[in-house]
Amino acid sequence: MRDQVLDEMDLERERGITIKANAVRIDYTAANGDEYELNLIDTPGHVDFSYEVSRSLAACEGALLLVDASQGVEAQTLANAYLAVESGLEIIPVVNKIDLAAADPDRAAGELSGVLGGDPGDAVMVSAKSGAGIDDLLEAIVETLPPPGGRPEAPLRALVFDSYYDTYRGVVALVRVVDGSLTEGERVRLMARGVDLDVDEVGVRRPKIERTGSLVAGEVGYLMTGVKDIGLIRVGDTLTNADKGASEPLSGYDEPKPMVFSGLFPTDGDDFERLREALDKLRLNDSSLLYQAETSRALGFGFRVGFLGLLHMEIVRERLEREYSLDLVATAPSVEYRANLVDGGQQIVHGPQDLPDSGRLLSIEEPYVKVMIITPSQYIGTVMELVQSRRGEMGEMNYLSPERVELHYLMPLAEIVFDFFDMLKSRTRGYASLDYEPAEYRISDLVRVDILLNAQSVDAFSTVVHKDRAYAYGRAMVHKLRELIPRQLFDVPIQAAIGSRIIARETVKAKRKDVTAKCYGGDITRKRKLLERQKEGKKRMKMVGSVEVPQEAFVAALRISED
Repeated sequence: MRDQVLDEMDLERERGITIKANAVRIDYTAANGDEYELNLIDTPGHVDFSYEVSRSLAACEGALLLVDASQGVEAQTLANAYLAVESGLEIIPVVNKIDLAAADPDRAAGELSGVLGGDPGDAVMVSAKSGAGIDDLLEAIVETLPPPGGRPEAPLRALVFDSYYDTYRGVVALVRVVDGSLTEGERVRLMARGVDLDVDEVGVRRPKIERTGSLVAGEVGYLMTGVKDIGLIRVGDTLTNADKGASEPLSGYDEPKPMVFSGLFPTDGDDFERLREALDKLRLNDSSLLYQAETSRALGFGFRVGFLGLLHMEIVRERLEREYSLDLVATAPSVEYRANLVDGGQQIVHGPQDLPDSGRLLSIEEPYVKVMIITPSQYIGTVMELVQSRRGEMGEMNYLSPERVELHYLMPLAEIVFDFFDMLKSRTRGYASLDYEPAEYRISDLVRVDILLNAQSVDAFSTVVHKDRAYAYGRAMVHKLRELIPRQLFDVPIQAAIGSRIIARETVKAKRKDVTAKCYGGDITRKRKLLERQKEGKKRMKMVGSVEVPQEAFVAALRISED
């Protein structure tokens, strides 16, 4: 036994956040003596992992909406509450951490009733740390939430709501049995794939796996088939009997839509296949991950990966490095643009290198998102200033209470993905919260800024930015690279360019040998002759020399603030 028992990843325990939804079964004896079986899913709260939440809601009958007694309702609380309401779930409001010194449970309960309706007294007051109020919460679950439906006598229909890869057992699928029953030894069919599999082992998670041999309608558990092919079992698929199975599959899930794209490249080119296998296995556990192979002149072979947000990108990269012992370089994050061409066509642009030439390009559309920020009222001014500096358009403003305000904006997604969240937290002392969802595409005045080293474009440093910010980005990048690139035997010009126009330049000065040291006295022409010969040699060297860029220079591309 250990703390945070459902947060199985080291990353989750270190950061104090939930990254991966986790399913567990517990048995509960109610106050009236009835025995209940509770199948629970612990879900993340951060906006970047909202796909995990939506999948979990599709497999449940009800939800506990937890609010921190010291923080109150946050933007992600509202977003997840709306998701649960849209899914038609019964919601129990819960105020947690009531034992903290800064807790104000009555205020948090009042804000929850404003979101969900009802009376503030309906909220269950608990402390997960001390155990206070947990009995009341379990009673509320069995009294308020409906039991699962389903027909035990019908053909099997089971929803695969999660999966992971076990080195020894292959793919392990977590399933919710909706109709019929699932038994070891029988043959089942994946309805989306049309593939038949033999069931090797069936059981439940408590949270360690416990073999039961069968699952019936309404139960949640795991299924092992010995399949090692990662692409065979997909989240959202429906399992049925191979013989006389169900005719209609369950509704499954919507495909996740990546918001941020970045290139991941192994520092050692020989690790490319290992990176491919690692991404395949990780996608089994994180189905919101999308990727395709790409090549960079500077970094070699790698993958263009789509993420749900910047935190998602950071977590995936760290998991790849920790769990699969890879050393990776990530390019600067970008969003998905649409390029309108002169010939009337349209091209999707996932990265700066995909942007068509200016001769073919008519205009560029960038994605806008609806942003919801909840902040203490004393920080309204500084939050408004930050959002307006990032091209945000003010929507409505609602007071949740005299101390807390909810702000709505329409903003370009590209302005959020770099450091907006960090800036928001620093300006509000960590009290503001952020949530966003896709809104529309708009034509914007965007340009591609290329970084040239020794007159050669380095695609890893290219980015698409708004024209007003292009000069600042170019200056910051060339200045940073001048500090990071070691001196060569020849001058290395570092330039930022928009098309053929140079907007910023720095030079890494050459290492220089004092060739005139042996000249003492004599005519000045002797020194000039030696210096001219050195100059000619360096000129020839510059034409054939290549610039070595250290790995920290690529990492530094992510660290440059746009402010």
